[in-house]
Amino acid sequence: MNRRRLLALLAATPLALPVAARALSEPTGPQPILPREKLVIVTRDGVHHDFSVERATTVEQQMTGLMFRPSVPADGGMLFDWGAERESEMWMKNTLASLDMLFIGPDGTIRRIAEHTVPQSLAVIDGGKARATLELAAGTAERLDIRVGDKVLAPEFGNLH
Repeated sequence: MNRRRLLALLAATPLALPVAARALSEPTGPQPILPREKLVIVTRDGVHHDFSVERATTVEQQMTGLMFRPSVPADGGMLFDWGAERESEMWMKNTLASLDMLFIGPDGTIRRIAEHTVPQSLAVIDGGKARATLELAAGTAERLDIRVGDKVLAPEFGNLH
């Protein structure tokens, strides 16, 4: 099909244009390292675990996330700040490294944890209502004994300055 016929078809089908636009803007490689910030996870027994995480704040950064990266540092990760509490659904499309995903409430409390996610899976990972999602290297939650109810200290939650 030539380009002109494709454009005519897209114009005649209003719902096809957003789908086509998304397909054209889909990431094809890893994004550059994003700005980092200090983040601390405090477990229920008072142990502090320090991380230096990238901040995905724009829609484009959040759409790409950790896609195409072969690994995540043990003390690194990516924080997806949604700006306000909302339903948080993630997937592993084009993500090569298994992750632990922590779904965090507005006060920094970890509400849900999805451990050892499946690389490149299209299955939806439902985090429920969350202010932010933190992606860490797979096995981090188990290794550091991080559980639901533990606290994440970060500027986004107003509890780390």
